[in-house]
Amino acid sequence: MKKLGTIAAVGALAALFATPAQAIDFTAKGHWWMGFTAWQNNFTEKTRSGDETRRTSSKDKFEALQRFRVQIEARASENLSGMLQFQIGNQRWGNAGTGGALGADGQVIKVRWAYMDWAVPEADLKVRMGMQPIALPNRAGGPAVLDSRSAAVVASLPLTENIGVTAMWLRPSNDNYTDNAGSQSNYLDNMDLFGLTVPMKFEGFEVEPWALYGMIGKNTFAGGSHWNDGSSSFSLNPYHGTSGNEAEVSRTGKAYGSCFWAGIPLAITYWDPLNIEFDFNYGYVESMGRYTAFKGLDQTAVRGTTERQGWLAKALVEYKTDWGTPGIFGWYGSGDDGSIKNGSERMPVLAPYGTFTSFLGDGGLAWAWQDCMVSYSGTWGLGLQIKDMSFLENLSHTVRATWWGGTNSPSMVKYMEEAYAWDYGSYNTDGPYMTTNDALLEFNLSTNYKMYDNFDINLELGYIVNFMDNDTWKDAGTRNTSFSKQDAWKIQLAFMYNF
Repeated sequence: MKKLGTIAAVGALAALFATPAQAIDFTAKGHWWMGFTAWQNNFTEKTRSGDETRRTSSKDKFEALQRFRVQIEARASENLSGMLQFQIGNQRWGNAGTGGALGADGQVIKVRWAYMDWAVPEADLKVRMGMQPIALPNRAGGPAVLDSRSAAVVASLPLTENIGVTAMWLRPSNDNYTDNAGSQSNYLDNMDLFGLTVPMKFEGFEVEPWALYGMIGKNTFAGGSHWNDGSSSFSLNPYHGTSGNEAEVSRTGKAYGSCFWAGIPLAITYWDPLNIEFDFNYGYVESMGRYTAFKGLDQTAVRGTTERQGWLAKALVEYKTDWGTPGIFGWYGSGDDGSIKNGSERMPVLAPYGTFTSFLGDGGLAWAWQDCMVSYSGTWGLGLQIKDMSFLENLSHTVRATWWGGTNSPSMVKYMEEAYAWDYGSYNTDGPYMTTNDALLEFNLSTNYKMYDNFDINLELGYIVNFMDNDTWKDAGTRNTSFSKQDAWKIQLAFMYNF
């Protein structure tokens, strides 16, 4: 009886302090993907510097991967909701570090999104707060500056039926600096970005100009600080990942430096089924220090600055038919002018996802990380494609042929120790460092079979013919160097359950 009395008392208190609960609607979406890839994506097979010869890569030519994502939305009303997205993977089969080995359970489980959406009462202002997907406005070939996840506050307001405005504050990096020499860990290591976009939609015409200004702390990229996705390409040394031949950067004494990006993406669909897209981007990162690079066999010391600024123009013209969408696309990005004294003239990027191609770019299933690059900086290109070509029910194909050229001065290779800039894994987001004497020819074929409404099987084939210029690169760097170049290829089969 005493126990029953206690339970009754607790129940009475709960009833006394309880408030009516509003019903919450939960919905779940996600995907389960499995992928199998055979690939070779290094452009050099061996490099030799002085008396040392090394193989460019010791990676396996075959890998099996899997990735599971689930996102859950808790919606109270049209004015209030929250979103969580979890991911397991990418898990490489057999790899203990990613949870793919025998008995290595639960090694790679993470939260990708965690944000809430709310609206201001009696107003059209909508706000999103938290860790969320961020993609800057783009057309023709995907986001060239930023498409990733970041902690942010984003507010959107329609001004008229056709014009709106969106303001945002992003904090992509903070409290990652480790000061091994003193007690200033996490000091002046934040990066904050402030953006504004103005979407305008009219009949047959859309344009969304945008601008992004940022503050970079002097320790943001120093002493162990890093991007979690390893995708930025404007760290203190603008030739990081290409030179391998510079003294340590002597960092600036100023607390913060500035960075700035702007873009004007537009689409014209007035003559539907003809689609025309154009996108112009500009980026600038203030110098946060200087460094000494060594030029040529005589090792002439040259002082360089970490300033980086450049621009990029992209365009796409395509025509939709009953059997597919043929199109032509191209781009041109500014390149280095041959002098490191005035910094780099390649456009800096944050986390780009170029989608014109599906091997050098992310136009396919890049989740398996077998693609070579995602940035257009320092390159130009011209391509032909036919998208979504279909002659049988539930079976479609996309075929592309793309010529890649470089816009960087050939004299820049004199600052590089060897053909290091063409090694996969070394060049990071910017891709292989291509001079005006270099070129690549890429072929893509993607086939998708929709077996069920929620289940697809995708086969991607890619091949890149390597026209890396031997005469330009054989004399690169401070030592006698040589290399053997090779073509790149990829075969990737993916099984995708989307719900």
